[in-house]
Amino acid sequence: MSKDNIDAFMKNSSLHAANINRQLCNAKTEVLIDYIRADPLGITIITNKVCQQSDLLIIDQYIKNSDDVNAL
Repeated sequence: MSKDNIDAFMKNSSLHAANINRQLCNAKTEVLIDYIRADPLGITIITNKVCQQSDLLIIDQYIKNSDDVNAL
């Protein structure tokens, strides 16, 4: 992720965490996001439990479809 994408995504990180948690709850999973933090290579998402592949897919799709992330 570029620095511009990281900065744009982190401006609304609490909103993104709430939206991802809502999608995870809709999928009937027990995994919830505790917080999101920026690091030099991208973002780190901390969850309350170890994620399964399906949980990671939900998170990945949300971030890729976010308006704050420029795909270019």
